Order: sequence, then structure tokens, then C-alpha cells
Amino acid sequence: MPRSPRFDVADVSQHVIQRGLSRAQCFFAPADYRCYMTQLLHASRRWQCAVHAYVLMNNHVHLLVTPSTVGALASMMQAIGRNYVSYVNATYHRSGTLWEGRYKSCLVDTDDYLLSCYRYIELNPVRKGLVDEPSAYPWSSYGCNALGNSDPLIIPHMQYLALGNEKEERLRAYRRLFAADIDNKRLEEIRTYIQQQRALGSPAFQNWVESVLGRYAKARPAHRPRRTEVVALTTGS
Repeated sequence: MPRSPRFDVADVSQHVIQRGLSRAQCFFAPADYRCYMTQLLHASRRWQCAVHAYVLMNNHVHLLVTPSTVGALASMMQAIGRNYVSYVNATYHRSGTLWEGRYKSCLVDTDDYLLSCYRYIELNPVRKGLVDEPSAYPWSSYGCNALGNSDPLIIPHMQYLALGNEKEERLRAYRRLFAADIDNKRLEEIRTYIQQQRALGSPAFQNWVESVLGRYAKARPAHRPRRTEVVALTTGS
């Protein structure tokens, strides 16, 4: 069965997840994280994809990226995937794939939803219980976006820049976003849309995506049992 084409629009941000095969570990030492980040830097510049936020967990990666052209994100991810797997195989004397199939991605509406994705990505180590504060995790963009640390990977999104006229003002405003947890409804929206790989955002944004791509952009409803399943449940058969 042919793969469905990705939701991909030039200059529209995308939330990306790349997982290890069977969710197995894909980073084994600090040098591995640094290698992936170097590959990400080179590939993002080559394919003109602006990286706004990221976190590298031990078995998966989250990115928030705006590609300048259709297909640029796919080219970037393919390049990173190939080069990083080659590095891991050579370093650890292994062979075969490292990643779990294709990366997942969804379009992200700039209004309201984009900064939620920033937070979702950079709070991942906290949700997983690895650290108490996002600043304590070394392999994410939080140090740059919230504390002003230098990070050549990061190109600020216009929505981030709108947090303040001066750098310190933006940093303070960004840190305030982390004072409260992301509400459960928004968490489920982010997870559902990245899993279904559609367009996360307002109905107006989703309608616009549908008009551009000619495809249904909203999340599908949860699975409804077939009539035979309902009958079996009600009759006890």
C-alpha cells in the first residue's frame, strides 16, 4: 500500500518526532548527542530549515522546524538519519537501521499552538522524570530560548521574537510560559496530531491547509467499534 503524502507547506512550522527502532536507545554517550546536533546543524543549513526548538532524548528526538520549501524537511531528516546511523554503526561496531521507520510530523499553527509546541518539546525531560527543571537537561534548546545561551542550531521564530522587543524581555516572557504545566487538553491535541500527522491548530488554520493541499487536515475521531463488535459486547458473545 503506498504511503500517504506528508502534510508539507513551505514556511509553515512542523513538529517532528524521530524514534529509535522499537523505541530502543539511539544515544549512548555524550559524544552521540553532540554528533546528532552537528548533523542537524549542517543539514538544516543545507536544506534551509529553521530549527526553533529541539530535545534529544535517549531513544527519540523532538524538533520544531520551519522548512523554506516543500520537501526540504524530508531531505534534512533523511540526511541526518543516514549520517547519524553511519556514525553509530562505525562507533559501536554494529550494523542495520537505528530508526523506527519514517519520522512523524505535523503542521503547526503559529497562533497560540506554536509556543505550546516549544513548551511541549523542552518539557519532555521533565515529563519523563529525568530532571526537575528543563534547564537541568543539557540536550535541548531550553538553554538558548529561556536563558539566552548561545546555540548555533536555533533560529528564533517570529512568534518567539514577538514575546518582547529586547532579548532580556523575551527571555523573561518565555520563562514565564513554563510557570504552569501545559493543560491536558492541549497535551492530547499535540500528541494526537503528531501521531496522525495532520495540521495542529485552529479550525481556520486547518481549513486553510485543506484549501492549499486538497486533503482533510483535522484529526480523525477515535476508533468506533464496528456493529459486530457492539453486538458482541451487548449480547455477551
